[in-house]
Amino acid sequence: MRRRSVLFGSGLALTAPLLTPSPASASREPLTNLAHLDFLGEQVSPPAQEGHTTYRLASAPAVGMLWTYAEPNPDGTYRRIGGGAYDPATDTYGQGAYNADDVARAAVVYLRHWRQTGAASSRKASYELLRGLTYLQTATGPNAGNVVLWMQPDGTLNPSADPPELPDPSDSGPSYWLARTVWALGEGYAAWRSSDRDFAAFLRQRLDLAIAALQRQTLIRYGEQLHIDGERAPAWLIVDGADATAEAVLGLSAYAEVGGTSAARRALRQFAEGIAALSDGGVREWPFGALRPWALSLSLWHAWGSQMPAALARAGQVLGDPALVRPAITDSAVFTPWLLTSGGPDNGRLPTRTDRTQIAYGVDSRLQSLLAVADATGRTGFRRLAGIVAAWYFGANPAGVPAYDPATGRTIDGIAGDGTVNRNSGAESTIHGLLSMLALDAAPDVIVRGRIVDRAGSVTVEAEQGELGGGAAVVTPPSAWTGESSFSGAYVRMPAGGRIRWRLPASDQPRLVLPVADLQPGSAAVTHWSSLGVVRHGDIGAQGASPAPGALLPVTVGEIASGRTDLVATATGGEAVLDAVMLEPLVSRLVIGGAGHETTLLRSAARTPRTVSVPGPAVIETYDAAGIRRGRVTAAGANARALVLPGGFTLIRG
Repeated sequence: MRRRSVLFGSGLALTAPLLTPSPASASREPLTNLAHLDFLGEQVSPPAQEGHTTYRLASAPAVGMLWTYAEPNPDGTYRRIGGGAYDPATDTYGQGAYNADDVARAAVVYLRHWRQTGAASSRKASYELLRGLTYLQTATGPNAGNVVLWMQPDGTLNPSADPPELPDPSDSGPSYWLARTVWALGEGYAAWRSSDRDFAAFLRQRLDLAIAALQRQTLIRYGEQLHIDGERAPAWLIVDGADATAEAVLGLSAYAEVGGTSAARRALRQFAEGIAALSDGGVREWPFGALRPWALSLSLWHAWGSQMPAALARAGQVLGDPALVRPAITDSAVFTPWLLTSGGPDNGRLPTRTDRTQIAYGVDSRLQSLLAVADATGRTGFRRLAGIVAAWYFGANPAGVPAYDPATGRTIDGIAGDGTVNRNSGAESTIHGLLSMLALDAAPDVIVRGRIVDRAGSVTVEAEQGELGGGAAVVTPPSAWTGESSFSGAYVRMPAGGRIRWRLPASDQPRLVLPVADLQPGSAAVTHWSSLGVVRHGDIGAQGASPAPGALLPVTVGEIASGRTDLVATATGGEAVLDAVMLEPLVSRLVIGGAGHETTLLRSAARTPRTVSVPGPAVIETYDAAGIRRGRVTAAGANARALVLPGGFTLIRG
């Protein structure tokens, strides 16, 4: 894809994508196969329902919908099902058959496929789904602009589902599905404005209605700050989430790029500022430069919905503001290499790898973000990282099996941390798998195929795995969830004088030590970590708007030397609670191999440049902590030395 480049201040070039297709993508069989998504589609003629209508409903009473789930039959085919308990007597589900979240995102798939390939079938499918989505939107009354989440098979809306969703009723306030509706309507208007002006005008009117709802419910708090355990957080994010807000920003960016309204541009800037404010941590401190997804927690990150860097990159392009892009660069250049070398795009780092399940929604969110930041900056290292993320679909995952089948268009519903594969192929996984395939079809040069052959990154040692003394005791809480984070299971309570001694797994390089401590305001407890440093367990602010007092946080105390396996923590001053210890090698790695080739990612947590022995021949590219390439070497021999810069990453292809 060709791009225009415009130079802005501080040396950051923002590039804008053109719609010219890549010549390389036309010479190969496409990965994108819409067959399974088509199978999930349905035409529904809803009954008359107050406050709900859509484009030309009187003359075309059937609208496009999408079944929520799909489960395999014994013969290899799939059956479509809805959400919640099914009642065959009424042909209804506790939740519904179709939902706005998936209808909106499926519309984005068809819109992008239509624009990328010119396919008339995708043009038609996007039209029908956008009609269905706007039927789900409440058009009049006090909730105008909001969206009902669920619809039954016969088209009856179900505003209050079982199990319930928040808000309840589902159109009574801001929601993830309102954010995704803005995403779809923004991309829909941009696509349809030159194809069907009447339909585009309708989409614009409904998008403006959604923006008005966000203004009165969310952006009315613009500039206000929440106080979260002593830290400040924006009060104007959709459902307090940078994740939900990011998806709205994608739609607002598409809308503003082709004109939009002053209200849309203002909403775009305000939401983007809120997302950027959740950039946190650094190369050696949790959460390692990530954009946090939830304003109410300092301890939580999840891969699903993590399109915050993509949103900031697009907003920065459209608004011409490189300051918005910088947090996205840090997330991409510092956090993402840490994520990949420490286990991959898990459903929950809370803050340890509490939920190791990996799903297409998380993988796609990381892939889209890297490609968007690459587009905005012109920095090719982010495209290379995107290929490593996307390798998950081709077998570089905990199961070592393909997660996407180009012959059917199916994406599996997830892979557990132990490698167990969920063979269902519901709407969400199908949608995000296809969004990824569309991106790869447009950028085939980034594709990496293979399986994980080596990974050496973050290691978590549980507190209860140590030798306890001085009254230290293991505690299993009734629930691991604290309200804003999660214990990894049991934890250890240490009274003053309590101690834990661990025999750590050996390592051939120094490692950072990050105790995961339950910090509580007012605590006088201090834990002393061998000769490394201390954790002050009262070093946390007042609860404020946080769901729970205190925070379960990794705290960097120092480095232990290579070969050292003994670690001792001793408590003084009061009672301390420890969940685990995270050990971060100064240089971590991920190796993906297949078909006689290997791709290696090295990530640095060191303060000085380091070199690593790698097999050759190989092409070695060295990037700094901003994703700028600082060196490229072709090593012809059987052995090579790869340079890794402080906080940066190195990519090796052999």
